Amino acid sequence: MTEVIDAQKEFTGTRELGEADRFDEAALAKWMQENVDGYEGPMTVKKFAGGQSNPTYKIGAKSGSYVLRRKPLGKLLPSAHAVDREFKVLSGLHPTGFPVARPYGLCTDDDVIGSMFYVMEMVEGRSFWNGAMPDSNPEERRAIYLNMIDTLAQLHSVDIDAAGLSDYGRPGNYFGRQIGRWTKQYKLSETEDMPEMNRLMEWLPETMPDQERTSIAHGDYRIDNAIFDAKKPEIRAVLDWELSTLGDPLADFTYVCMAWKTPNGGRSGLLDIDIDALGIPKLEEIVERYCAATGRDGIANMDWYFAYNFFRIAAIMQGIKKRVIDGTANSAHAKRMAEQTGDLAASAWAFAKKAGA
Repeated sequence: MTEVIDAQKEFTGTRELGEADRFDEAALAKWMQENVDGYEGPMTVKKFAGGQSNPTYKIGAKSGSYVLRRKPLGKLLPSAHAVDREFKVLSGLHPTGFPVARPYGLCTDDDVIGSMFYVMEMVEGRSFWNGAMPDSNPEERRAIYLNMIDTLAQLHSVDIDAAGLSDYGRPGNYFGRQIGRWTKQYKLSETEDMPEMNRLMEWLPETMPDQERTSIAHGDYRIDNAIFDAKKPEIRAVLDWELSTLGDPLADFTYVCMAWKTPNGGRSGLLDIDIDALGIPKLEEIVERYCAATGRDGIANMDWYFAYNFFRIAAIMQGIKKRVIDGTANSAHAKRMAEQTGDLAASAWAFAKKAGA
């Protein structure tokens, strides 16, 4: 059974730093002075309540507000928490007009605050941690969801070469590489035997669809990874690019569609709520709108993509579970998230069976 939380209340805003969150603020202020255009102190530091993977801080200063994203401390899985890749994709996308925060600077010197970090502008607006948007109305909900899909289609239409991102990933065999990556990460963080994951690691590579297109793929595109305009149903900034690369745009799109297959539980899922009454578009309309915006006739065998996406999330959650056990998990919500791994694996295998496994 999905635990229901008040995500909007629990994840919105900032909090004071705990002992594990602290770093040398004087060293950061010196780095900001030398690397961030227009920066003027003094500085205040608070931590954002939401998010799980890379610790994220709000930096207040006389010159304005900034956001700092850093790698967690401690031993990390290979290729995880790649804040340098986040900085690179923001630097490529911002000049194109795609809605992302302006990146100010990347620090690869662990000696400054203890781990690699980057600083970007603080984009003001609204965040929706609950996909049901309980404080909204049907007209606005519909407009928000349609804008999400239009923005994703815009991302998948960005000229990779013009954005300077032609080396941001390898073209082709995206699902093969992703399945290999998450299989490896899962095995590195395995804490118990899960038969569904073992079956998926065999079945998914044997049944992959052909990749027809390559685009920038966000990797974690959903309603709570965006800042929306305070008054209009428009995205002002897409957040959390840690998992982005060059890849198959259908991986991103079908990941968004997972919301329609996932219980709400106070988060982004839509499966067990009355979307008609709320004004949220049906999945069929979302698919039709994305296909129209990207020149597709349709998407075959969605169940395979759902199996893949649930498998991938299960592998990510297993990594969090291992970090909880090791005592290096960043978020207070980590233990609750880690407990979802088994249910996610079961969902993945259920969709695999629908897809012919």
